[in-house]
Amino acid sequence: MTDDDFQRTDNSFHHLSAVSCSPTDHDASHDVSHDVGHDVGHDVGHDFDRTGTGSSKWARATAPGVIPMGLADMDLPGPPAVAEALQRRARHRAYGYTVCDPSGRTLVADWYRARHGVEVDPDWVLLPPCGPRTALRILLEAVRPQAPVLFPTPEWGGFAQLCRAMGLPHQALPLPLAPNGYRLPPGPLPRPVGAVLLSNPHNPSGRVWPTGAVRGLAAWAAESGALLVSDEVHGDLTHPGHRHPVAVTTADPAHRPSVVTLNSVGKTFNCSGIPSSFALVPDPGLRARFTDALAGYGLWEGGLLEQTVHRAALGAGGPWLDALLAHLVAARTRLTDRLGPAVRSVPQASYLLWLDAAALGLPPTGARAALLERCGLEASDGAEFGPGGAGSLRLNYALPGRVLDTVLARLDRL
Repeated sequence: MTDDDFQRTDNSFHHLSAVSCSPTDHDASHDVSHDVGHDVGHDVGHDFDRTGTGSSKWARATAPGVIPMGLADMDLPGPPAVAEALQRRARHRAYGYTVCDPSGRTLVADWYRARHGVEVDPDWVLLPPCGPRTALRILLEAVRPQAPVLFPTPEWGGFAQLCRAMGLPHQALPLPLAPNGYRLPPGPLPRPVGAVLLSNPHNPSGRVWPTGAVRGLAAWAAESGALLVSDEVHGDLTHPGHRHPVAVTTADPAHRPSVVTLNSVGKTFNCSGIPSSFALVPDPGLRARFTDALAGYGLWEGGLLEQTVHRAALGAGGPWLDALLAHLVAARTRLTDRLGPAVRSVPQASYLLWLDAAALGLPPTGARAALLERCGLEASDGAEFGPGGAGSLRLNYALPGRVLDTVLARLDRL
């Protein structure tokens, strides 16, 4: 299928869910501590082999030479500060229950002030020891909306999946597509409505929603007696020149009790394999119900590894993130220049590219399989993002420089 065999996908690499390789299986002379000291600005230009790490993204590489670009997971080394913090903590061989460090709430507030220029009350902050998807599920259980849950389309498929799993009535709202990208629905929400779920920035297109549109959506939700839940796991990956509207601070103060922001260090700092999240919940009553619902699942703030990663990422990860964003913007520009009108919306955040399959010369039905066959590139099928995603593909361009070179060369086969 391909003649540039980027990375072997033999059986031991293909079946990564059964990890048989550990760091000790490699050359004993290789000093792992040397790796974690590198700055991302030096590392992103080099190969980053994830063989033997159990990568679910690379498990999608179903044949030799396939480059998986579907899952939202960076093929770039994470911050040295996180690796070093985990190493330090691992050397202390007591891994028992831990309490929540209250300074973690202040750390989140300080991050929002420094990174986004907004004021978050530390009292709003909850630190669930689980990923954002699990936190959203438990939040919805705490709210238990009786009216339909609304979310846009195309949109991250997890919203629909959670609603189906919980038996919640739900409805997708089509997003209008303008020349500069998708727009949030311009009018009042359908009623009745129990909750509104939004990826902010938009997943799959990387669109940064305008501040006024987010404020308007928060007002409509509050006036409808609904909760707006803004999933902002890509918010810290907003590209230079754009400003991320943090939902709880963008909303009018009168409407903030009806707004929750969910975020995590996972996407931003490439550490989603250690589940953690933080929630900004201005309403004290909802915070209490959310905390009780977490406890019902045996989850309390203060996980050992979660707090270790959280402190290192938010406390020392800023310079690494700046270097990462510069790399992502350069990669985005190379791909959008090459793909031109096939790009439905030029990304303003994160590392996801949303493409029109027909403009690539691919069949709207079966585009994912055709791209895999012709180019050896694995993408996400747009149909996974609801009815508004039909005929589209999502590509992840968070890749080392040489791999991106290979991707661009393979796209010439279209």
